[in-house]
Amino acid sequence: MSIKRIAVMTSGGDSPGMNAAIRAVVRTGMEYGFEVYGIRQAYTGLLAGDFNLLTSVEVSGILQRGGTILQTARNEEFRTPAGQKKGIRRLNEHKIDALVVIGGNGSLTGALRLHEQNIKVIGVPGSIDNDIFGTDMSIGVDTALNTILESLDRLRDTASSHQRAFVIETMGRNSGYLALMSSILGGAEIVITPEREPTMEEVAKALEDAYVRGKSHAIAVIAEGASYKATALTEYLTGNPNVGFEIRLTILGHIQRGGKPSAFDRLLATRMGVKAVELLRDGQSGLMVALNGRKMDAIPLQDAISQLRPINEDYFNMARFLSR
Repeated sequence: MSIKRIAVMTSGGDSPGMNAAIRAVVRTGMEYGFEVYGIRQAYTGLLAGDFNLLTSVEVSGILQRGGTILQTARNEEFRTPAGQKKGIRRLNEHKIDALVVIGGNGSLTGALRLHEQNIKVIGVPGSIDNDIFGTDMSIGVDTALNTILESLDRLRDTASSHQRAFVIETMGRNSGYLALMSSILGGAEIVITPEREPTMEEVAKALEDAYVRGKSHAIAVIAEGASYKATALTEYLTGNPNVGFEIRLTILGHIQRGGKPSAFDRLLATRMGVKAVELLRDGQSGLMVALNGRKMDAIPLQDAISQLRPINEDYFNMARFLSR
């Protein structure tokens, strides 16, 4: 079946660079003679039939914008067989021949369900957590990491002024990538992640050592997916007189998702959007676009959702000896 109309959606948590990917899908599709439709609010919009034709005008000036012009939402109905059949009906009603889904693991799982029912679909990894298996980097990771580092640097200034230790919580759900990388690049004394989790006593000892060595401040970075919460850790450290520092807690929260995408994310998103349309043009389906070194490859969606992307063990060792 030749492709005439394709659709694009952004699903799950938003990430900086999604707009660049949308722009690339639309303009590459137009280059190949496709009509491109945007589906608003992801699978919710799919089930509601919220399709809008996108042209070069609609995607003009969005490259530098954070968030997603198509908006995003999570939808429980689409997880059911009945919901999936309803979504396929909507695609057929709008004569959509193929779909590009930009999002994280849950979004890509939905894309796989459509592929299994003979809908042509290509996934694009968009998640600040960098937890999607099979790609070196997902859209939004670089921008989120730079946002965390800017905040960490600012907190270090005030920590030094007041002889304080800061506990800083980062996003990441079940992945500690953002916490680990920001701890290395931000010079933290210790990092707590789901993959490698020191006890509260070990965290206290690390901060105490920093105090004894004469440091004017200390930083502990904790991933939100750790088994104990940042609030509990802060309470424990505050009640431990041996730590030496005053303890303060900062939960960065959704500030990590916002802001203009970095140059890296704009380029990554653009390359991934172009590659997704090229794969559809070539009759491919059931794949996720993936960055492999400097190359843009594709892997089966089934592989992409089969497990979380592991963190290179070398980074944990770096974090340990660089914090001394």
